[in-house]
Amino acid sequence: MTASPPVLEQFRIEIQPNGLVHLVFDCPGRTMNVFSDAAIHELGVFAEWLPLADVKGVLIRSGKDNAFCAGADLTELGVAYDMIMEASPRQRFNVAFDHFFPLSKAVRALETAGKPVAAAIGGIALGGGCELALGAHYRVLVDSPKIGIGLPESLVGLLPGAGGTQRLPRLIGLEAALPILLEGARLSGQAAVDAGLVHELAAAGEEIARAEAWLLSNPEPLQPWDRPDWKSPSVAAIDTIIAPLRAQADPQYPAPIAILDCVQYGLPQTFEGAIRSEMAIFAHLIQRPEPRNMIQTLFLGKTDFDRAARRGELPASIDVIVAAAHSASAGNFDARTLQAISEAVAPFGQGLDSLEKRMADYAVVSQTGYPAFLGGPFTFLERGFD
Repeated sequence: MTASPPVLEQFRIEIQPNGLVHLVFDCPGRTMNVFSDAAIHELGVFAEWLPLADVKGVLIRSGKDNAFCAGADLTELGVAYDMIMEASPRQRFNVAFDHFFPLSKAVRALETAGKPVAAAIGGIALGGGCELALGAHYRVLVDSPKIGIGLPESLVGLLPGAGGTQRLPRLIGLEAALPILLEGARLSGQAAVDAGLVHELAAAGEEIARAEAWLLSNPEPLQPWDRPDWKSPSVAAIDTIIAPLRAQADPQYPAPIAILDCVQYGLPQTFEGAIRSEMAIFAHLIQRPEPRNMIQTLFLGKTDFDRAARRGELPASIDVIVAAAHSASAGNFDARTLQAISEAVAPFGQGLDSLEKRMADYAVVSQTGYPAFLGGPFTFLERGFD
């Protein structure tokens, strides 16, 4: 049975004369691909169509020059956070799980559809973009220091929630995977090959042909963890590696601890159970204030700050605010000092809009050592720490 290709907007489906299909990620109206709710839904629709399609294999690529996929749509993530927290406490877990699990479900459906899948990575593949690539059976990366692949979620207080904590250690081994997961490392070129993150490198413009060549070689469309001879590490071996890292973890930054939970509890399971355990842990983590604060400051604030700096349009007040925070802290950030910093910077917030406060928060966090999990002094003044 052959079904007609679905009509998509965030992706394009291009049937090739050689019998392959290209799934082209090309978000309309955006300079960079991100996983919006619409894109996640469409990936799921494509994965449902694939087993019925008369195609030899799938090549996933980007329709944009700068990125394969840069990760989640963080604006929508903020909306989702508000939706979750507006639910009753008893409902929040299910609301979070049901909202975020579709991407993991879609990637899983893609890799188990019975057709070989290759990713031609000609731009950065981060977060959900990396997780999509890991769901392919073969990965070709353009050899450029500007093009990297990685899972930076821990840097903004989150964890990879679309199978990243499960595929990566199964693919490259637990000890090699943990620095990428915990430190948000991004790998390019030969380092990505040596780590086992991608299968081969290609010069720019050759990645599609290389990926197609693999797809046309009649490969078996199975991930290592879906093969009959797959064996996960023993519980004892996993615990031995995880225990010292857990002992060193800072409880004020819950994301690394949650990532360790995902790995420790997920690896011994079947893959279907593992991705559900990962999402259960993600659904608890996303309800905490730390990810909200760190996204606000370390991603949105940093993006605004860097953009204004490139244009030479940083508000003069930012240097004054950083100086006031630095003077009040003297390198110390206990509860009393945090109150002193708040009192010191509060007068300078008069007349600043939310964007300027966000940039100031990022500057204070990045230049003084102010705790990122609190989001910066203006975020702390507005929200406290719930």
